[in-house]
Amino acid sequence: MTPEPASITLESIGAVVCDERDAARVDWSRVRSEVRLNAGLGDALLGLADYSHVIVIGWLHEIPEEMRQRRQAYPNGDSRYPLQGALALRGGARPNPVSVTVCKLRGVEGDVLRLEGLDLVDGTPVLDVKPYIAFYDSEPKASLPKWARG
Repeated sequence: MTPEPASITLESIGAVVCDERDAARVDWSRVRSEVRLNAGLGDALLGLADYSHVIVIGWLHEIPEEMRQRRQAYPNGDSRYPLQGALALRGGARPNPVSVTVCKLRGVEGDVLRLEGLDLVDGTPVLDVKPYIAFYDSEPKASLPKWARG
């Protein structure tokens, strides 16, 4: 018997501020942006400035509802690659359009994180921020399917 899934409610803790508005951008590595936290959350950043990188969890608010219903697609829309399930792809077209990005932390000022390499457009709601800790967050023996290796 399958248990009933728990109902959850998420609220953003802040939003992305940047000049980028094109979610289809290919190279985000040099994009500079900020995560501006909601009032009163600046205290939650204590100690974060000691890390070089953070994990930003965002909500891809511009993904249309019909894309959230899509269950399979070709990687990058390219039929030369094998058809994959939505949960086997990194894109935002998934039941819950959550993004997870490791990016460089350039600084913390009050309730603002200054970042480089965050792949989220201006106005994207941020659900959480975590320090990147290579010991926990990197798996050296992880493997990829052949089609994804380049």
